Amino acid sequence: MKTKIAITSLASISPLGNSTEEIWRNYLSNETLISSKSFNGKEEYVATIPHEIRKNIDQLRHQDTKYKSLDDTVLMAILTSRQAIKNAGWEQADNFGINIGSSRGATQLFEKHYKEFLETGKTATLASPTTTLGNISSWVAHDLKSTGIEISHSITCSTALHAVLNAVAWLQSGLATKFLVGGSEAPLTDFTIAQMNALKIYSKEPNEQFPCRAFDLQKKKNTMVLGEAASVACLEVGKRENALAYIEGIGYATDTIEHNTSISDEADCFQKSMKMALQNTNLEEVDAIVMHAPGTIKGDTSEYKAILKIFGENLPMLTTNKWKVGHTFGASGMLNLELAVLMLQHNHFIEVPFAEKQKIGNKIERVLINAVGFGGNAVSILISK
Repeated sequence: MKTKIAITSLASISPLGNSTEEIWRNYLSNETLISSKSFNGKEEYVATIPHEIRKNIDQLRHQDTKYKSLDDTVLMAILTSRQAIKNAGWEQADNFGINIGSSRGATQLFEKHYKEFLETGKTATLASPTTTLGNISSWVAHDLKSTGIEISHSITCSTALHAVLNAVAWLQSGLATKFLVGGSEAPLTDFTIAQMNALKIYSKEPNEQFPCRAFDLQKKKNTMVLGEAASVACLEVGKRENALAYIEGIGYATDTIEHNTSISDEADCFQKSMKMALQNTNLEEVDAIVMHAPGTIKGDTSEYKAILKIFGENLPMLTTNKWKVGHTFGASGMLNLELAVLMLQHNHFIEVPFAEKQKIGNKIERVLINAVGFGGNAVSILISK
């Protein structure tokens, strides 16, 4: 990278809460935030946002008549974006770019409109504009009255970290000096969970203490669980007094796959993306990795094998947050980035409680973050204090 990129603010809504203090307090606990809820007449494991935050979303929906027809993905992105630019000291109507994406998009709203169509043969006037791909970034731009470029995309579960890649390119090119990036996902619907069940990757774990066994490399069955979240970051070029951390390296790659949902046995995409992000970094200077680790057998083990290929036996400390908050699809990479920044700030490693014990170092100064989605589209980001 030509110059470091400063992360000057983070904001999120997730099962962890929405304040930095609450989020960190929940990370310090060894309890999962996954519970069970009924979908299509069956009990399924999910990670939901707290009730108080749900009320904030409902209040936002009624603040403006134009917001009443918006999907939760959009409303959560608006709330987190407002908080992020406030934390960064940015002004509304300022010249900053926006790139906030989603894997599934307006899933809840799309299912609602399609059900109405099947029942009546007609659909609502706003069905199309409120379920399009660009819906999130454009509404955030409208709400914040920003004057910069707004970009939307969906690259499945690596969407949020691909937004970081886009922002770094814009910032280093000189076409922008500030960028708001992230992902938003509200996938807790009958149809979405049915799709995960059809893939045979969803958790049926009888152990309710940890329904998602992400980074349990000895598990014999898939244990992925879905969660809902929105998470965004403010990025700026160069040194900043208010920087939470700095982006030192970025990497990306796409696997050669044999199946639409698969990843290669040793996650070649992750090997390439990590190498690119690390560049000339001394591997011993990487203190921790926040893994993608979705809780599936192949997803977890292939990423671990890729890490072994890059680092050998002298591994950094390895962790993931999906055992606690579930897989939040397009928002998951930014939640990984948030965890990495918090560990840097507190110089404290968050372990996976049921994983094989690791040697815990006494410092955290550099953290590598991974994300990958269907199709093997991997992204790795290296950050430092």
